[in-house]
Amino acid sequence: MKGAKPETQAIFYDAYVSVCFASAKIYGLQAWLMLLYSGCLEINFAMVLTVLDTFSAIEQRRAVKHYDPEFIMPAEDKKRLLSLAMLSPTSFNIQNWRFVVVEDPEIRKQLKAAAWHQDQVTDAALVIVLCGCLNSWSDQPERYWQTAPEEVRAFLLPAIANFYQGKPQVQRDEIMRSSGIAAQTLMLAAQSMGYDSCPMVGFDTEQVKEIINLPKDHEIALMVVIGKSLQPARARGGQLPLENVVITDRFPG
Repeated sequence: MKGAKPETQAIFYDAYVSVCFASAKIYGLQAWLMLLYSGCLEINFAMVLTVLDTFSAIEQRRAVKHYDPEFIMPAEDKKRLLSLAMLSPTSFNIQNWRFVVVEDPEIRKQLKAAAWHQDQVTDAALVIVLCGCLNSWSDQPERYWQTAPEEVRAFLLPAIANFYQGKPQVQRDEIMRSSGIAAQTLMLAAQSMGYDSCPMVGFDTEQVKEIINLPKDHEIALMVVIGKSLQPARARGGQLPLENVVITDRFPG
């Protein structure tokens, strides 16, 4: 497609991606790779691979409860997962999440007791308590936009204060939103890296606060555990049809 108009390239690109998806689904990965290798179109292979990996991670991710307690996750994988989680979006880029990585076996046991003795808290290779700082919006907010143009900083810094100041419920809600997005990033990244994961809200929040010595101006959102499963997750219990959860424009009535 070299030399073709951009709009023509886009049409062929979309068609080619569709063929790749169809062939991968019908004939398997080998046929899909053969199509890519054929080179009949000049496209961004990395982009196609990334899209397919993302779709697969979403479809294959399950809440796994049973983990290999002997498996030790390489330090570089832990760092990679946390670095990816930090790319998750936050409102005004305030980066209000905090990731408490619990490694001490004794603290893990305490967390397990606070989580009603769920084995994944002690058996998973990585245990993260996702929490956030209520005051991130006012904690040197210039840091969040230090590389932005001056006119952008002049607009955003006052806007941050106007949005959060004197609004404790909004500050708390923002922690829950940011942590939820980061948790999904962690789980999809873990799936793409060959790990299993489980989001957890089944724990006594007040006990966990005490165990991790949570500062007063922080709130806990959830925990995420990541590791190598000992057995496959159960089949999905039941998925609602799309028309039950998608509303066009507005609710009826």
